[in-house]
Amino acid sequence: MTKKTEKEKTDAKKTGKKSKENTIKDPENEIQCLQEQLQEKNDKLLRCLADFDNYKKRVIKERQSLERDVKKHYLLELLDFKEILLQALEDNNPKEGVRILLNQLEQFFELENVKYIECIERPFDHTLHDAKATIEKVDCEDNIIIDEIKKGYMVDDYVIRPSHVVVSKKKSEEDNK
Repeated sequence: MTKKTEKEKTDAKKTGKKSKENTIKDPENEIQCLQEQLQEKNDKLLRCLADFDNYKKRVIKERQSLERDVKKHYLLELLDFKEILLQALEDNNPKEGVRILLNQLEQFFELENVKYIECIERPFDHTLHDAKATIEKVDCEDNIIIDEIKKGYMVDDYVIRPSHVVVSKKKSEEDNK
């Protein structure tokens, strides 16, 4: 029997060729062993798929529960506002009821970290503002907000409604003549 060089051994490993020393002595036993390994891998795969399916169902259930809790929180707040409005309608001085309601709304927005977007005399920013009109003016810079049509609000750094604004456009000297 000839001895193989190291290079021949590594080449045989790479190509998957087995030397005569590594031949299968009992092919039926080897097939049985491979079938058992395949069955184990198949069972493991089925367990993983079942675990993933259970995970998906759990996430859906948790999301629905969270949505229900958030909805309940806001609906309870709205019910309080509705009751104050009903009381204001029955009261001889409805302005006082409206003032109370407005104060409660402000407190609610403060708790939820809702902030008004300041915009008058500031540069137009498309992420915060929605330009509804432009007005040409001689005595101002381009893209400065000169009027607010509808207030905008943010929660933390997220815009929930952009400010609807009127933006200035500098009138050229040629247009004045």
